[in-house]
Amino acid sequence: MAPRNPYATYNNNKVLSATPAELTLMLYEGAIKFCNLAKVDIEKKEYGDSIGHIQRARNIIVELQSTLDFKYPVAKDFDTIYQYIFLLMTEVNKNHDLETLEELLVELRELRDIWKMVMKAAKQPQASSDKSED
Repeated sequence: MAPRNPYATYNNNKVLSATPAELTLMLYEGAIKFCNLAKVDIEKKEYGDSIGHIQRARNIIVELQSTLDFKYPVAKDFDTIYQYIFLLMTEVNKNHDLETLEELLVELRELRDIWKMVMKAAKQPQASSDKSED
């Protein structure tokens, strides 16, 4: 039996040991990665490859959208953003437009950065509101 690729093993372990918040961050980073690959493909006029990369990014957004919990009002906001991202992805695949792809990347990076801030805030100890004043 051939040894497994150590990088694949590392990545597999990273995913298996990640918290839900870390998995969400990984998904955002994956979508950005595939959109960056699509950008290179479009610049090279390799449109078939760009469509494949956008489809992989789209699959990631579908996964993120499927995990939304609509008992929280913010889920509706994320759903609207994801729908807008789908629209941008469709335009990129249809027209191979780098300007639209750049707009798509801006949206994905903003989502990722907001998610990082949420993760950081969640790790901060909450200030006790019942402290007595001296």
